[in-house]
Amino acid sequence: MKLQAINLLTKEKINLKNEILAGLTVSMTMIPESLSFAILAGLSPLTGLYAAFLMGIVTAILGGRPGMVSGGAGATVVVLIALAASHGVEYLFAAVALAGVIQILVGVFKLGKFVRLIPQPVMYGFLNGLAIIIFLAQVKQFKIVQNGIETWMTGTSLFTMVGLTLFTIITVQFFPKLSKAIPSSLIAIIVTFAIVYFFNIDTKKVIDIATVSGSFPSFHLPQVPFNFETLKIIFPYAAVMSAVGLIESLLTLNMVDEITNTKGSSNQEAIAQGSANIVNGFFAGMGGCAMVAQTLVNINAGARTKISAIVGALGILFVILVGGSVIEQIPMAALVGVMMMVAISTFQWGFLRLLNKMPKSDILVGILVATITVILHNLALAVFVGVIISALVFAWDNAKRIRARKSIAENGDKIYEIYGPLFFGSTSNFLDKFDISEDPDRVIIDFKESRVVDMSAIEVLKKLTQKYQDQNKKIILRHLSPDCVRLLDNAKGFIEIDIEDDPTYKVMPNQ
Repeated sequence: MKLQAINLLTKEKINLKNEILAGLTVSMTMIPESLSFAILAGLSPLTGLYAAFLMGIVTAILGGRPGMVSGGAGATVVVLIALAASHGVEYLFAAVALAGVIQILVGVFKLGKFVRLIPQPVMYGFLNGLAIIIFLAQVKQFKIVQNGIETWMTGTSLFTMVGLTLFTIITVQFFPKLSKAIPSSLIAIIVTFAIVYFFNIDTKKVIDIATVSGSFPSFHLPQVPFNFETLKIIFPYAAVMSAVGLIESLLTLNMVDEITNTKGSSNQEAIAQGSANIVNGFFAGMGGCAMVAQTLVNINAGARTKISAIVGALGILFVILVGGSVIEQIPMAALVGVMMMVAISTFQWGFLRLLNKMPKSDILVGILVATITVILHNLALAVFVGVIISALVFAWDNAKRIRARKSIAENGDKIYEIYGPLFFGSTSNFLDKFDISEDPDRVIIDFKESRVVDMSAIEVLKKLTQKYQDQNKKIILRHLSPDCVRLLDNAKGFIEIDIEDDPTYKVMPNQ
């Protein structure tokens, strides 16, 4: 008999069995990534598990997208690596809490919708750069510390690590062809663990990095000076982390919306992500955001409510409280193999196939964003630069499209029919269209196929009007859309210009 309940909001039946099994599966797939991301940042693995539990439980309860899973994600922890290395983990906790405050403000002021302004080439570069960072970080696990000095593995230890890593990768890749009931990454870790355990293979394990046995997360006020100097140190990292976390979370939300044909709340999700990061900062977690891979595992397992995410978070807590001694014996090769497959699946291979089909400007943006991400480990800066360049390319392309068709009316008036938007990028080309000294006393500028967009457009109209007035000539604007008329009306006192009334013309018919 199926366990079912009624969702009071949607009036749909909930399959509790699917929700519970999906949540347990998610918790098992979350553990290796949380451990690996924490180790990647030079943190205690327990810090990663705390983040997975805290992010999962808080966003499940407060989030605006049922079915979405959050945890300690690599996208956000990569941003904080430099801060942890230079100032220590306490500053990291403070930055995570501050990032949460910023994210809550984004949700309160309903700014989540601006994620839609990120162009696709920027997302390609963002994901590809992230994939490269994750992959290169795994290569570092082939180092060991001898006499306080970090050196590359050699001989038997190297061959053992490489062999176990390749075995893990092969298992992750091919197990789904046998069964999709259990995540292949979980099977790969279990099988690799069993081989090392039963054959008593000497290889690098989680316990060689740090212990993961722990207790319930306890309140921990970040041990940093509460002054302006501390704020100057952590604010740049917090701002970048909040931006990266929201970008990843809101893009994941949009993905789930498309898969489930439902609508989540981006602003509510921003508040939930911020609340979870604040909790992380005061309970020794490394913070995080939505996790694409785990969300897909959850949705594909049939989860459609917040129940699965809550179950997943509680599963991670169980591991922290009870199963730490087992997790400590997991071979690092197993985690390295899983994370290498995460990197390979994160990389947008389709971008390579589109290189000879996309505009050169889009290719440049994608490569530049990936390069900044890899070199600076600053994902938010990379996205910001990509968006700015994309916007400038778009503005330049539109600026070149403005043109004017010239004609003489029966009464002798000169008519300029303008095509393309008049905005900051096109003002120079717009001015070049006019022959002021040769034009008659009355000049009509027809905006039927154009629009006055911004302050730069108003400024150039003022300059043009003044030039004609200096020669005792008059300009009349025709076929301005209502929003353009309002824009010019608001600028009265700065610019005085004649607008020809045309009651029969409308850019958009009234609905």
